[in-house]
Amino acid sequence: MNRRFFLAMLVLLIAAISSPAFSQNYPGFSKTKSGLYYKLYKTGTDTVTPRYSNYVEFDMIYHGKSYGKDSVFLNTKNQDHPAPIKFFLSPPGFQGDLNEGIAMLAKGDSGVFIVNADSLFLKTFKMRHRAPGIDSNEYFYFHVHLLSFQTIEQLIFSEDALIKKYVADNNITVKPNNFGMYIIEHKAGTGTKIDSGCHVRMQYRISLIDGKQIYSSYDRARPVQFDYGIPMDTRGFQYGVSTLRQGSKATFIVPSILAFGEKGSGVTVGPYQPIIYDVEILEVKTKAAYEQEKGEIKKAEQMISDSLKKEEPVLRANYLKDNKITIKPLPSGLYYIPVSAGTGPKAAAGKTVKVHYTGKLLSGKVFDSSRDRGTPIEFMLGRGQVISGWDEGISMMRQGGKATLIIPSEIGYMDRDMGVIPPYSTLVFDVELVEVK
Repeated sequence: MNRRFFLAMLVLLIAAISSPAFSQNYPGFSKTKSGLYYKLYKTGTDTVTPRYSNYVEFDMIYHGKSYGKDSVFLNTKNQDHPAPIKFFLSPPGFQGDLNEGIAMLAKGDSGVFIVNADSLFLKTFKMRHRAPGIDSNEYFYFHVHLLSFQTIEQLIFSEDALIKKYVADNNITVKPNNFGMYIIEHKAGTGTKIDSGCHVRMQYRISLIDGKQIYSSYDRARPVQFDYGIPMDTRGFQYGVSTLRQGSKATFIVPSILAFGEKGSGVTVGPYQPIIYDVEILEVKTKAAYEQEKGEIKKAEQMISDSLKKEEPVLRANYLKDNKITIKPLPSGLYYIPVSAGTGPKAAAGKTVKVHYTGKLLSGKVFDSSRDRGTPIEFMLGRGQVISGWDEGISMMRQGGKATLIIPSEIGYMDRDMGVIPPYSTLVFDVELVEVK
């Protein structure tokens, strides 16, 4: 169905649903023995309808009310869900099941079906409760356009045909293994062979056989790293990788038996669908070599951590001196410096507070600021939802007050590396208690 027709049907559907007479009497709709209201549009030329257990593919809009307002909850033609719905059509599981309606359609046909809210959420979606704002007496209206349907046998035959066509179109001369998987090595590696326990660093893409990319490690900040032998991705991927060495570049054509099988994977890979891997092995380390490297890295990290721990009190003392701060720390180590007193309710453990803040390192570098985001942080005081220096410092304030908190690492992030905050960092926060409730 073209986009113009699809949008026209959506307008007609919403207009009809908005009519009081429609919502009460369903004029123009027929009713099955099970209680499903339906209206069919013969837009295709075929007459054969799908059987239960067939794999169906269709576009759909469904519409109903949420919080009393008409809403379109799903449109498979828009950008939020730009793909048809696909699944194995099962027999109706309850009276008024949408599956009964889908089974009425031939390829290319459309229909509108009405499903009760309780049936939809509790039986179709198998949720424990209806979605918020949905009344038990609400009905949902489904506009379905059936694109295609296939038997399991047709899916299996289609997979075999797709692989053969791909091999022919790409002039692939290597032979498949006993499971029908092709391993095409574009560049032979000369480094360490991948074996159980090896640590592998690699880049790879996964595509459907029609070229549609569904994953790429090249889009990530760093290459993928894993210990070979620990299950990762599909069986075809693991087998293919085991045939390579450091420096290898290869393509794997993986049939569904070694990929996602008869169930597929979400909305991206259908059942009995082959997939293509393009892989590049950047580095392979034996288990012994990798363990030695990890030990050396850990030792170096510990030396850095020890150095930062020793350096922290010195840097803090210099900061206090340079900023002429003479206030004494509290027993916890917190330096609480009031800036302006608040006049509102006092903060206390168990109360929810909203706080604006700017966080800085002793160097003056700002690592975070709620003011830049325009939204204060909200949390319950005294519940460990923030660092202990915050729990203590904010509890000393009243609503409307401002203060500076100088927080040693012992009551901050301690030896944790927080990225923008190194281990053993004394932090400086300029805080404003916006609200206490």
